[in-house]
Amino acid sequence: MTEKLEQLSIKDIPPPPPGTVFVDDASGTDDSSAGTLERPFQTPAYALYSSPDAPIYVRKSADGQFEPISASMLKKAKKGVDGLVKKIKNAEETAAKKAADDARKLEEAKKIVLVNDSSLPEAKRIKIRDGSKSRESRVVIQGWVHRLRLQKGLAFLVLRDGTGFLQCVLAGDLANAYSTLTLTLESTVTVYGVIHPVPEGKSAPGGHELAVDYYSIVGLAPGGDDAITNKVQESADPSLLLDMRHLVLRGETMTGIFKVRAALLRSFRRVYEDMGILEVTPPCMVQTQVEGGSTLFALKYYGEDAYLTQSSQLYLETCLPALGDVFCVQESFRAERSHTRRHLSEYTHVEAELAFLTFDELLVHIETLLAKTVAYVLEDPEIAEILSKLNPGFKPPQLPFLRMTYDSALDWLNERGVPNEEGEAFKFGDDIAEAAERKMTDEIGEPILLTRFPVEIKSFYMQKCADDPRVTESVDVLMPNVGEITGGSMRIYDLDELMKGYAREGINPEPYYWFNDQRVYGTCPHGGYGLGTERILAWLCDRFTVRDCSLYPRFAGRCKP
Repeated sequence: MTEKLEQLSIKDIPPPPPGTVFVDDASGTDDSSAGTLERPFQTPAYALYSSPDAPIYVRKSADGQFEPISASMLKKAKKGVDGLVKKIKNAEETAAKKAADDARKLEEAKKIVLVNDSSLPEAKRIKIRDGSKSRESRVVIQGWVHRLRLQKGLAFLVLRDGTGFLQCVLAGDLANAYSTLTLTLESTVTVYGVIHPVPEGKSAPGGHELAVDYYSIVGLAPGGDDAITNKVQESADPSLLLDMRHLVLRGETMTGIFKVRAALLRSFRRVYEDMGILEVTPPCMVQTQVEGGSTLFALKYYGEDAYLTQSSQLYLETCLPALGDVFCVQESFRAERSHTRRHLSEYTHVEAELAFLTFDELLVHIETLLAKTVAYVLEDPEIAEILSKLNPGFKPPQLPFLRMTYDSALDWLNERGVPNEEGEAFKFGDDIAEAAERKMTDEIGEPILLTRFPVEIKSFYMQKCADDPRVTESVDVLMPNVGEITGGSMRIYDLDELMKGYAREGINPEPYYWFNDQRVYGTCPHGGYGLGTERILAWLCDRFTVRDCSLYPRFAGRCKP
């Protein structure tokens, strides 16, 4: 600081003495914490009011130097201080008067006693979603105060119960009661009244509002420093918001995403039902790997080594001879120390295995599943409205999806100068990492079925292509703004070939005896795939990260709350 002060001394201007306060009309601020060289006051009057005995240096222009305040400017500042003192005194008197008035109103409000009028018709208990069917009849609804606005003689609150939002209007004693004047956001209430359509030219959720004739508080949420608006702020650090996830979930965006999620899983099951594919429930605790040992979560299972499953695929394959085509909706776990926006350590995996089909038929099945699922999601008017708010430009995928081979993708990337992870041109055998994949999907702008990946970068169980044994009958489904959402392949169904796959990956085949038996006791061509629910949601809802699409996201360094 001493060096900075000495640098301000030019020509005949003395260096500012210790304790100097600085004023800059262009960039300063009249705040009690200002006055330093880095954060000057804006006006000499406020500087003098704040520090009456301190030397004052003023900068008159943005490119000028700080100079001692002139006598005329100091005289003017002293008059300004008198005005400031009066202004501050008036503000304090006004605040004190308002506080007294508020206290008096609150004391008067305590005299109001709210009574449920027994002469009114008995109220029917409903959920907010049933409001339209219950108009012009007396109802009782319970929920959380989502929004609250008090004005003279009226109070407007928006109630939330998980099924929807309802505007409630309180008038007269109901609006002036102590419980109303001290009501806080996220308090739980029970409201009675009649639902009416909103007047023409007005708007409210559902197109109606509840004229309240009585209400009671079930649980009063804190206000002041502990109010939910102070606990959860959109601009807060993402880590803090994750710590407060249990409160963040109450926001309209989060509730919308998880309603879409429920509709998505419901629609997947509906499509599988249409296709005659049976749901099964494989185990989550396993003793074999599917996608590589480096991403296994290990645990001790009654003294034995076990893992959290990376995929239910191997177990689904064992169901084919008994149950035919099957699917599951299960949690999968990957111990990847990755902090990308599309990776989670725990995610909801929609997987299916299908018997007696070709690779081309598998591709048609996958694109049909995705297109029909989205169509079913959009059939629900409530979900369609939520999606239109979350992702206004969303367009359902059209069949057929674009097909592109791995070789063609490398050519596409090299032609546009997109480098591989080593910063070089792509060559056969390179993995197409997230950045390159996103570049391709975002520029092409439509779903892509990326097929025929090299044997070396795919799993041990994938079937080689008959026309080129260097590549596999494998597919990744790529979506704009997200990248890969689905991975699948035809499975090796010859036991000797499967053993070669184990050997190539350095895997001991003995623990897989039950999986190997599928190639012994009636083998058949078969294939399957896995879909990441959170990635599909990120695509549907236009979210930057899959963490927004998981109720309580788990990733490297995060396992709370």
